[in-house]
Amino acid sequence: MAAERALPNLWHATAPAAPETTTLAGDIVADVAIVGGGFTGLSAALHLADKGLKAVVIEARMIGFGGSGRNVGLVNAGMWTKPDDLIATLGKSIGERLLTELGDGPSLVYSLVEKHGMDCEAVRNGTLHLAVGEDGVKEVAERQAQWKKFGAPVEVLDAEQTRRLTGAKGFTGALLDRRAGTIQPMAYARGLARAALAAGAHIYTSTPLESAERKGDAWKLNVPGGSVTARNVILATNAYGTLIGKTPWTAHTEELTILPYFQFATNPLPDHVAAKILPERQGCWDTGLVMTSFRTDKQNRMIFGSIGRLDAMAQGTHRAFAKRSVRKIFPEIGDFSFEYWWDGRIGMTTNNLPQTHQLAPNVYSVSGYNGRGIAPGTVFGRALAHRVMGEEHAIPIAETPVTPDPWRTPKSAFYHVGAQAKHLVDHRF
Repeated sequence: MAAERALPNLWHATAPAAPETTTLAGDIVADVAIVGGGFTGLSAALHLADKGLKAVVIEARMIGFGGSGRNVGLVNAGMWTKPDDLIATLGKSIGERLLTELGDGPSLVYSLVEKHGMDCEAVRNGTLHLAVGEDGVKEVAERQAQWKKFGAPVEVLDAEQTRRLTGAKGFTGALLDRRAGTIQPMAYARGLARAALAAGAHIYTSTPLESAERKGDAWKLNVPGGSVTARNVILATNAYGTLIGKTPWTAHTEELTILPYFQFATNPLPDHVAAKILPERQGCWDTGLVMTSFRTDKQNRMIFGSIGRLDAMAQGTHRAFAKRSVRKIFPEIGDFSFEYWWDGRIGMTTNNLPQTHQLAPNVYSVSGYNGRGIAPGTVFGRALAHRVMGEEHAIPIAETPVTPDPWRTPKSAFYHVGAQAKHLVDHRF
């Protein structure tokens, strides 16, 4: 898929260098084997190592190769699903617990950044959910009313307040969530990896899982150069689970619909232009039918994203749409060019909530962050660490049987083709 091709990714280019890792060669034994070197797997490794357990991460490509190194970098609180809908789906007790833990998710992220001195452009000035039209105003007002019941510091802004905070044209209001913020996502992933290694974890890159087999009360995970034997296994591959080989547990990848998402980053904008655009550096996304997002980085680049895949057929359409959109939203931006562009996969579930499973004895997984990978990934990584340490109720959502979605392939194709069609015509007039 396009998400696996080498595209010029801003986050890869500007993050501090990854800690030194090697490919696994030989047979090793661990307390916990973790498959996947993104936010979830690295958070689990860090929290396990902090408790003195031998945690081994095997990553098919490189640290942050998947969604962790490709996303927008918004450290959001909660899930995309509105609080009332989440509680209706999960029930009052579990729903309120999940809302609390994920509402506090940004605090966990920023505390880890501070504790371990991560150089990852962490800014905690909130995020802005931008309203498109009157329907958008109603939506953000509903979200504010529902979050207020939990004491969340969220505020509805009118069109003029939104304009002042963003410098953007065409939005009818916004929801400002002061719990949230932005981060350089690849730098954060590499920071988690560095912290986990310092705590005693082991990370092997370019080490794809090929197969797994039961050996007594443990699991043997086979990789090209050797194996890891561990009593406990954490699968933290999310939308990139197809990169691993055939195991007894891969059915959980069949419950995810893949939503492709691209981003384009401009050249650094002149200071006099950048001063008028997101002066407090909030990250933004909108209520549009086909969502778009934008934010800036510390070099004053504008980073614009939307649904779609940058394959050979669609890249030109999405690039032209991104250029038109930036000019329309920020009419004073002047001349600019795109220096970086990349895409990735978002794992979507049928109820828009993460799915956690015990796939076999002592084998645990979580997937389906539905576009909210940074804070939930960090939270669920910590929860999975505590789960394998014997805390039965550590995960803030009920473990369920795997339920493959028979419509996942046509839905994924619809997102790709539908977004391309819409972007072909949007903002032309």
